[in-house]
Amino acid sequence: MQLDLPDNRLVVASHNQGKVREISALLAPLNLKVISAGELGLPEPEETEVTFKGNARLKAEAAMQASGLAALADDSGLCVDALDGAPGIYSARWAGPGKDFTIAMCKVEKELVAAGAVAPAGRSAQFVCALCLALPGRFSRVFTGTVHGEMVWPPRGRHGFGYDPAFRPDGHDVTFGEMQPDVKHAMSHRAQAFGLLLEALSAP
Repeated sequence: MQLDLPDNRLVVASHNQGKVREISALLAPLNLKVISAGELGLPEPEETEVTFKGNARLKAEAAMQASGLAALADDSGLCVDALDGAPGIYSARWAGPGKDFTIAMCKVEKELVAAGAVAPAGRSAQFVCALCLALPGRFSRVFTGTVHGEMVWPPRGRHGFGYDPAFRPDGHDVTFGEMQPDVKHAMSHRAQAFGLLLEALSAP
């Protein structure tokens, strides 16, 4: 699968600067000129789908159509088992209109305590990422990644963004918020999805 992009430009369909930075770092091997939807003043489409894959495709195709450029969108979120998969596709909305993830992490913790999930065994969760590449006049394709772990309280660390300080991935003693970015980038849900994307791009 070849990109063959005009001027080597690719739109990252996000207004979340933390996400744009992380995606840009993961795209570094492709030597692309990454432009965010925010830089272009593109509107954020209403996320009306009911799955991560559906919302990723919706956002990528909206950015592609609005800009005329190839676009990459990720829809990702936190799925907590004791909360029946919530917040899931509503992960950003739990942070409120101000996108304050301190509020979102507090809400998750409050819901876990209400559900009686106070022991580590009852606090399992997954970060899920669906990544869609949309190419003008050609196709859109979705790649997915998942990392398993557990919720911790109180949140720890100042790296990352979103729910990272409250999520400890399996096999590690620190949260995503405590990890150095290069360590997280090597094993996160987003890194897994990007690995599949890069694999597809290198295929003949």
